[in-house]
Amino acid sequence: MSAVGRPLVVGVDGSEPSLRAVDWAADEAALRGLPLRLVYASLWERYEGEALSRDLGKPSEQVRAEDIVRAAAQRAQLRRADMRISTDVLFEEPEYALVREGRDAAALVLGTRGRSGFVEMLLGSVSLTVAAYADCPVIVLRGSHDNQVRVGARGRIVVGVGEKGTDSAALGFAIEEAGLRHATLDLVRAWRCPAHEGTDHPLLVDEPARLHERHAAQLLEQALKDAPPGVELRPRTVEGPARRVLLAASHDADLLVVGAQRSPGRPGLQLGRVAHGVLHHASCAVAVVPERT
Repeated sequence: MSAVGRPLVVGVDGSEPSLRAVDWAADEAALRGLPLRLVYASLWERYEGEALSRDLGKPSEQVRAEDIVRAAAQRAQLRRADMRISTDVLFEEPEYALVREGRDAAALVLGTRGRSGFVEMLLGSVSLTVAAYADCPVIVLRGSHDNQVRVGARGRIVVGVGEKGTDSAALGFAIEEAGLRHATLDLVRAWRCPAHEGTDHPLLVDEPARLHERHAAQLLEQALKDAPPGVELRPRTVEGPARRVLLAASHDADLLVVGAQRSPGRPGLQLGRVAHGVLHHASCAVAVVPERT
């Protein structure tokens, strides 16, 4: 996400959630020294008709879209006066437009429940599709989030640590984010003992569980060894399903970071149950970071 010259891209549609996303992204871009790019995408001729578009010279929806991105740019500029800002209005399905934008972006930022469906967080939503396919981190601001990215807002970031351990792109993203914000980073590793690994022997009844917990602790120990100086890390191993554990950890956090596997050529959404679940139910903003297989 720190690639020089790559913008932070925000999907806008004029709704209050998307305007909160603009505020959040402006602060994030300022932290990283990145330019900000505001994008509106819609197939308005599908609804207004080609004949009407020709009669008017410019579709009314296009006029509205241009007004929306102009107002969003003014809002971001007022928030961050020295920021470089560009805008674009695209005649395209929003999910395709944003995934394409993500190829050259440091990250994508979306709100939830957008008025036009542009950043809606329901079944079949654009945000889920973008999070599943984008080549860059996708940050989705939950509707209940207080839209604070400034240093000291809550001072806490949470990252789910998977089997990739220190090789995880999500962990690297979270460490960088915590360093920029001077925030504490909670490294959370959920673990479970499968039912079939139990034993009836009275002296060994707890051994399978201890082995799984020890493995979780070892992953976190390695992450602590490889972490750069200056970032406060708090490792936590928690028994339970990863989705439930991370949702509980998201309370009073500024950001929850999770990884999502990317397998080129594999059909269907490449998101995973954990990322899918936290996008719907987390108490804070969620960053989904692509993990390459």
